Amino acid sequence: MTEWNVVKDDDFELHFGYPDEEVFAGVVETLVADKVASGIARRDATLWGTAAESEAGKRLSWVDLAEASRPLVADIATLRKEFLDKGLTRFVLCGMGGSSLAPEVICTSAGVDLEVLDSSNPDVVRAAVAERLSETVVIVSSKSGGTVETDSQKRAFEQAFRDAGIEPGERIVVVTDPGSPLDEEATAAGYTVFRADPDVGGRYSALTAFGLVPSGLAGADIAVLLDEAARIRPHVVEDSVDNPVLRLGGLLGWASTQGIDKVVLANAGASFSGFGDWAEQLLAESTGKDGKGILPVVVEGLDSPNFSPSTADSVLVSFGPDFPFDSVRPASSVGASVDAPLGAQMMLWEFATAVAGRVIGINPFDQPDVESAKAAAREMLDGAGESASPRFSDGAISVFADDWLDDATDSAADAVAALLGVLDGEHGYLAVQAYLDRHRDVDLERCRPALAERTGRPVTFGWGPRFLHSTGQYHKGGPSTGVYLQITGTPEEDLAVPGRDFSFGDFLIAQAVGDGQVLGDKGRPVLRLHLDDLRAGLNQLRGLLA
Repeated sequence: MTEWNVVKDDDFELHFGYPDEEVFAGVVETLVADKVASGIARRDATLWGTAAESEAGKRLSWVDLAEASRPLVADIATLRKEFLDKGLTRFVLCGMGGSSLAPEVICTSAGVDLEVLDSSNPDVVRAAVAERLSETVVIVSSKSGGTVETDSQKRAFEQAFRDAGIEPGERIVVVTDPGSPLDEEATAAGYTVFRADPDVGGRYSALTAFGLVPSGLAGADIAVLLDEAARIRPHVVEDSVDNPVLRLGGLLGWASTQGIDKVVLANAGASFSGFGDWAEQLLAESTGKDGKGILPVVVEGLDSPNFSPSTADSVLVSFGPDFPFDSVRPASSVGASVDAPLGAQMMLWEFATAVAGRVIGINPFDQPDVESAKAAAREMLDGAGESASPRFSDGAISVFADDWLDDATDSAADAVAALLGVLDGEHGYLAVQAYLDRHRDVDLERCRPALAERTGRPVTFGWGPRFLHSTGQYHKGGPSTGVYLQITGTPEEDLAVPGRDFSFGDFLIAQAVGDGQVLGDKGRPVLRLHLDDLRAGLNQLRGLLA
């Protein structure tokens, strides 16, 4: 690796390291010569090739959001005051993927409370609708207006409000695209509706109404967020070798084409600790397709004793003010450090992801494999999907697997060992997918570094079903190098979805089984461990994954 190369200004500082300075300089110079940065700024839909032109043509409005979203600030502040004057101080967001990840990190950074309900788990939903209902405002956020998880959560809150003698229209705020089914339904019901720019894709929507309405209502200073984005914008649209997004996007894209196709994301002193989860969706869903892509691996902070060093096929990228590479060196000799305030980080990473897409040669604005898992889940709910039977049971755990698992396997521990045994030691990764309560069972995330140490390979951890709207695209559309460990469980008590012929428990299992079937059909090994007794099963599971 060369000495660390620095690009900085008053509002940002980025460091880059790479083994071949001449080759990397050539990548950046080509991007400059092709006027990629200014092309993105003027919404040039041709930058990603003819096949991507139609989709890109209606997905580039995010480049101007630092100014275009300004009128929202006053409207949101007025509505927040109205709610506070009525004693309404609890704000709950029902949303998935891009509709929830940005508000969560914005509010965490601002130190304000926003409860994010992005689960189909009946125990999680039941707890959310039961708490402080008399003080609660619910923001229902869905770009398509047809997200089943969000619709189900909305129905649960509407029922809870009515049962408590509260008119739902007084407590529910809707964020959606104009003309969506949710827009039409909410408008007819008299709900407050914020209509977002339809020419912005969900994962690029942090600075639209999807990111700003929940955050502003919860009390975050969204004007400052827009100011931060506005200050960095002149730097990211300039066709210059010192443009930070050409360097970051160029580095990630070039590395991916060289087989260094994972990006380890680590917090290095940033106040926005959940930023990695937001960047994870942006990178994975944007680039993971056509058998190519960048797999984000969100790890513990660099100051954590559980921090796992990167592998030879990973770029190590830190975010925050603490430059880490004096003590931590990427195994691949490719790394970057990105320090900027949150609004600037969001704009910087959005531009860099679009740049990386061009270098890799994919369309960064579509998600062609996401619908397959949704369709499989719908088939399960309709009774058309094939119900799986466990291969065997071991204590409180039932084990599900396809033919890749040897028939002689008769313990959950041996099944886990078998899954890890088929992991490619040079290019593979393990994805742990837990369809449980991410707040109550958060300690389960500790298995990620333990499994990374055990395998010597990148390990991701995703809470289901939220990861389906994030890394799910990469799992099915990216390189066929992953193995998948699903964890499901019998809820303590199921919960009906009002007005539907399925329950939250039915839906959650259908999502897990449906996604597993799609992965299996693509030749990806999937092991599902179902906790028949939730608490006993969790205790057994922790021992298996330690």
